[in-house]
Parts: sequence; C-alpha cells; structure tokens
Amino acid sequence: MTTHVTDVSAAPSARALQHFEDMLAFETDCWDVHESLRAPEVDFILADVRGPVSFAKGHIAGAINMPHRSITAERLADIPADRLFVVYCAGPHCNGANRAAIRLARLGRPVKMMIGGVTGWIDEGFALTASD
Repeated sequence: MTTHVTDVSAAPSARALQHFEDMLAFETDCWDVHESLRAPEVDFILADVRGPVSFAKGHIAGAINMPHRSITAERLADIPADRLFVVYCAGPHCNGANRAAIRLARLGRPVKMMIGGVTGWIDEGFALTASD
C-alpha cells in the first residue's frame, strides 16, 4: 500500500543532501535574518524590493528600499561586488524577490532570498518599522 506521500519514492540520501544544501545557498529565512541583524556587524545588505509606498508603511529595520525594477549596475556601483544581498518582498504570494534576485545575479552579485518575506517576518512575531 502507498499513500500520496509515498507514491513517489524519496530521493537517495546523497541526492537529497545535495538538494537541501543547495537550497540554503539560495535562501535564508526570517529567523536567521532577524538573528543576524543583531550582530555587531551585519555582513549582508537587506533589500526590501517592494515599492516605496509599501516600504514606507512598514519594513524590516535596517533594510534599504530597492524596488526590483530599480536594480541596475549604476545603482550598485558604490557597493563592493562581493557583498551579499538578501532580498525580500511582501510574502510567498509575491515574486518581486525572485525578480530582484535574478537582476542581482545577472549583474554578478551574490544574492539570497529571505523566504516568507514580510508575511513570514510578521508570522515569526517580528516587528516592522515605518518610514518617517
């Protein structure tokens, strides 16, 4: 007997290990970002890729507003090329973080996406800050 879960066999352990390690190379989560922002020196740029109105209403403290359509080589010129970007958008229903990650990767920049976005951040019980 099989169920919907076991209908398709699990990947061999070596393949599963590679897959899950690869996922962590592309994604981080809200908890890890929150904890990392508490470090004396933050080793990444947190980029809220929503529009300025949404950013002003509430964003993660320490994030810069960088709507995905505004990501250009010129805008990044003063940022060291090896500096990691962590991008986030509204939540899992939004593909803005994916679009931003694509733009950054095309420009040769290291990038990870914060899964969950603002929705995940709030779900974890973390606060947003509004712009003045």
